[in-house]
Amino acid sequence: MRLFPITLAFGLLASAAFAEDIKVGVSPGEHGEIMEEVAKVAKPMGLNIDIVEFSDYVIPNQALADGDIQANSFQHQPYLDNQIKDRGFDLVTLATTITTPMGLYSDKLKSVEDLEDGATIGIPNDPTNGGRALLVLQQLGLVTVDPEAGLTPTPLDITENPRDFRFQELDAAQLPRSLADLDAALINTNYASASGLNPKEDAIAMESAEGPYVNIIVVREGDQDKPWAKQLVEAYHSPEVKAFIEKEYQGTVLTSW
Repeated sequence: MRLFPITLAFGLLASAAFAEDIKVGVSPGEHGEIMEEVAKVAKPMGLNIDIVEFSDYVIPNQALADGDIQANSFQHQPYLDNQIKDRGFDLVTLATTITTPMGLYSDKLKSVEDLEDGATIGIPNDPTNGGRALLVLQQLGLVTVDPEAGLTPTPLDITENPRDFRFQELDAAQLPRSLADLDAALINTNYASASGLNPKEDAIAMESAEGPYVNIIVVREGDQDKPWAKQLVEAYHSPEVKAFIEKEYQGTVLTSW
C-alpha cells in the first residue's frame, strides 16, 4: 500500500517532465478566445500552450519564420499563399480551423440599399483581405471585378462600378475605428468582434459562407509531424472546443471539422 503514492507521484513527475511548451500566435477576437479553450484541452495531454496575441496580420508569420513562436492561428490559405510568395517563408498548413465570414458594417446606414452613389467604402489594405472585400461587394451586386484577378483583385481590377463608389484601403485592424469617417467598411470578424461589433446583429451584409477562406493552423516546414503538432490539432479539433465555438458564437463562426 505504501508503494501506491510513490508510484503515482513518479507518474505525475514523469508526465510533467515530458510536457511540451509551445507558443502559438493569434489575432485578437475569436482566434485568441478559441485558443484559450484549446489550451485547456491540451494541458492534460502534456502540451502547454502560451498564447501570443498580435495586433496585425503581418507579424505572426514573420515571428513564426523567425522561431519566436511554434505555430500561429489567424489566417486563411490565400493569405498564407500570398505571404509565402512575397516573403519566401518556409511555412506549411497544419490543419484547418474555422470560417469567419467578412461583414459589411456602417455607423450611418441600416442596410446595403442605403448606400448612396459615390459612397466611400473601407477595405483592408493587404492583398488577400482587400481582394476578399471586393469579392464580397461583387457578391452583393455592387461592383464587378475582373475574373483574371482571381482571389486578390484590387480597386484597379474593378471593371464595373455603376454607382461610383470610392475605396479607402486601411490596415484591417483600423477599419472598426474608422467607421465614423467612412460610409461603410468590410471588416474581418475577428477585428469586428474585438471592437465590440456583433457580426450577427451589426453587419448590414455578410459574406457567403461558401468560399476558400477557411482559417488554418500554420507551422514551420518540418514541424508538422512533431508530437506537439499532432497534439495541437487533436486539442483544437476536440468536441470540447467545437461545443465552445457553437455556444459562444451562435453561428457567426463556423468549424471546419
